[in-house]
Amino acid sequence: MALRASAARKTLGNWFSVRKFMAVGGLGHRQSRGLQTFSLPDLPYDYGALEPAISAEIMQLHHQKHHQTYITNYNKALEQLDEAVNKGEVSKVVHLQSTIKFNGGGHVNHSIFWKNLKPIAEGGGEPPHSALGWAIDQNFGSLETLIQKMNTEGAALQGSGWVWLALDKEAKKLRVETTANQDPLITKGTNFIPLLGIDVWEHAYYLQYKNVRPDYLKNIWNVINWKYAIEVYENEVA
Repeated sequence: MALRASAARKTLGNWFSVRKFMAVGGLGHRQSRGLQTFSLPDLPYDYGALEPAISAEIMQLHHQKHHQTYITNYNKALEQLDEAVNKGEVSKVVHLQSTIKFNGGGHVNHSIFWKNLKPIAEGGGEPPHSALGWAIDQNFGSLETLIQKMNTEGAALQGSGWVWLALDKEAKKLRVETTANQDPLITKGTNFIPLLGIDVWEHAYYLQYKNVRPDYLKNIWNVINWKYAIEVYENEVA
């Protein structure tokens, strides 16, 4: 039994690292009976504060229903994982990996997404300056070129997923990356740091933009919080 429990823990070593990643950056974690669980983070603005780019109805449903569902399912999977590891049930541990990846990734991605948005009246959409603005010019030629690239790749992403502006710490470059479903950027490599992520799941835009994803991608830049991206970038390159 001890050997089986040890094997189970080794099998999910990488997922415990992901859980540690999820616990930082204000992702709303708490301790319950010795097991770390997660709660829905508050938004730093009202649901209607991002209009007309994103409607209040979408924001409320997206936050209260979709994000909360990922958290609920993630916490449930963590409890099942903890039980399976303690019992040495390796097959169940392996079976839970996809559920943890999907729901835990949904929590991570949305927690970043809310911080990437800001009402226009509070500076949303203001272009980045300082070191990040310079890095964007160096890597993409201009901010407009970066936006076009992210919009093109986001619109072309088949099914559901995310489009990211990432810092590749290993190459010391900015990159545009996409992830499928709710895969967090860390699944592309631990060297990728998310500076900006845009949700291209239909639940992020369909009530307002119907099937015209490019219009959603065009308008969301009016409420992008570049100040947050600047802070993350400067902390990582310092």
